[in-house]
Amino acid sequence: MDFSLDALYLIWHQLVWPLLRLLFFIGVGLIAANLIESLNWTKKIAVISRPLITMGHFPERVGAAFSIALVSGVAANTMLAESYEKNLLSKKALILANLFNSLPTYFLHLPTVIVITVPLIKVAGLAYIAITFTAALLRTITIVVAGRIFLDKPVEPASVTVKNVSQPERMQVLKNIWKRFKKRMRKIAVFTVPIYTLIFIMNRLEFFTYLEQSISQFLVFFPWLSPQSLGIITLHMAAELTAGLAAAGALLQDGTMSSREVILALLVGNVLSSPLRAIRHQFPYYAGIFKPALATELIIYNQCFRIFSLIIIGIGYFLFTAA
Repeated sequence: MDFSLDALYLIWHQLVWPLLRLLFFIGVGLIAANLIESLNWTKKIAVISRPLITMGHFPERVGAAFSIALVSGVAANTMLAESYEKNLLSKKALILANLFNSLPTYFLHLPTVIVITVPLIKVAGLAYIAITFTAALLRTITIVVAGRIFLDKPVEPASVTVKNVSQPERMQVLKNIWKRFKKRMRKIAVFTVPIYTLIFIMNRLEFFTYLEQSISQFLVFFPWLSPQSLGIITLHMAAELTAGLAAAGALLQDGTMSSREVILALLVGNVLSSPLRAIRHQFPYYAGIFKPALATELIIYNQCFRIFSLIIIGIGYFLFTAA
């Protein structure tokens, strides 16, 4: 009986409740995306990012998604998926738009990162945050340049005038939004529920732990990392950022490692843990919002681009502080 109760408790708290919460936020994002599109609010919302979208030849809906990503990454991606399915965005524009949202997504999680990082490793935490912010900024600048090169300049006007909609029209809009919501939400659940359940089972079978341990064995190929750094990186990969930061804080306090060594270890851990973290946390909801094949493609582009930017900025920090 105890085992059954424990099993039910585990399934509820680690599978059912997180899955329900994920579907709820996807649903909110879906309604928001349809509401913004139906009431022609994209131009008004896109004002926040107008200089960037103008330079990058992005359409207004990409700017709206960029702005929405400051509040909800799920809602932003849902908006992009809706636009893509309605042929309002090309696949090229969708990929660039998804990458373009890297900066607002970074800002969305920044307060949490600051609260965790700075108290544990203090000045080294500020330096680490500055490096990851610079990498996010580099990604944004690169995507704006890429958009200007590969995307045609949109023909839609730059005006932010919002269409006036009468009360009867608003009611019809809401009915249409609810109808599309129910249809789309069923499709999302068909993909999200089994994929999320599969990831849960793989976690329980310690599949990802095995992969993380296998990857950590290759850390010997980083001769410039100290043995203490290997412990931080392994914890970062096995138990997310907080465990690595706790270990780093203890080593800094004891004087066992310098701030530079801690920052480099955290960057390596960030890079190595990114692919597995994307599979566990990003793929289940991406596969619901986008089609699974497209979701996989977007995640690969996103993670490769993120890793590449961190490596570039990390190498710059390594060389700058070598003296």
